[in-house]
Amino acid sequence: MRIVFFGTPQFAIPTLEKLLANPQFQVVGVVTQPDKKRGRGSQLVPSPIKELATAHQLPIWQPARIKKDPETIEALRDLAADIFVVVAYGQILSQEILDLPKMGCINVHGSLLPQYRGAAPIQRCLTDGVTRTGITTMLMDAGMDTGAMLLKYETPVSLMENADRLAAKLAIEGANLLIDTLVDLDRIIPTPQEHTAATAAPPIQKPEYIIDWTRSSISLHHQVRGFYPNCVTTFRTQPLKIIATVPLVAEFQADLPPEIQKLLPEMATLDLSNSLPGTVVKIAKGLGPIIQTGSGCLLLREVQLAGKRPQSGADLVNGTRLTTGELFG
Repeated sequence: MRIVFFGTPQFAIPTLEKLLANPQFQVVGVVTQPDKKRGRGSQLVPSPIKELATAHQLPIWQPARIKKDPETIEALRDLAADIFVVVAYGQILSQEILDLPKMGCINVHGSLLPQYRGAAPIQRCLTDGVTRTGITTMLMDAGMDTGAMLLKYETPVSLMENADRLAAKLAIEGANLLIDTLVDLDRIIPTPQEHTAATAAPPIQKPEYIIDWTRSSISLHHQVRGFYPNCVTTFRTQPLKIIATVPLVAEFQADLPPEIQKLLPEMATLDLSNSLPGTVVKIAKGLGPIIQTGSGCLLLREVQLAGKRPQSGADLVNGTRLTTGELFG
């Protein structure tokens, strides 16, 4: 089976590796996003998929806008591929491109479609606090993740799981699901999506990273783990990244680490009636500062000061001599 692979980030790596390792498939070309400037020197950095494709000496195309690039489209036509496989490529394919492979285009999408159609399904499901998610393989059409579904993989989502860990897990399962899909493609009956049940997962905007301490502790916890590791507040007028948190809410006691569960009885005895959202109401020894929110309290487990490496909440307390009564945000 002759395959052209479309993908860009680390999430797509396990799928391409699986295809390259399987003698039933021949990857005849790779399409990925253009190199991007990164770091202080603004050096051009290739995508993870380009690095893997280069290591395997595969033909690579990096059009800025593939729908408007006739040379790339013509090159893809000449490859006479059986299937295009698309995993987090980052551009929408036109109908002209979708019609090129003999057997169609298959997408590996990081959600249980029709939920979370769009660019950020893993981040959005976490910020919404879902308890189950998964992977869907589907036949692509010209819409945004609207094609008929082929196979699904479903998994529980724990309260302490962040976008990085969930993406790593789903990337591996997505690779396995894609191989199963290709092997059984002749026997799988595509299932149309129920469009009325669809939800969206639009690209993340930078203002969404800002912590609003008037929100509830569980909502902020979902924000931090969903947009890991980019959420930010201010601390003594300087930006502070909030990397990992724990919501100190009795409702979720069973999902909390044992050392955190011991804090809950102490929290019940605190008088928080006069504390503004963002106020440090307690220092948990060896754990970190506990912050009052609009509803409930939030323990800061891991943070990052501007220009510094990530550190534990306990190290922040010790290094800055943080005390109760100080205000974040």
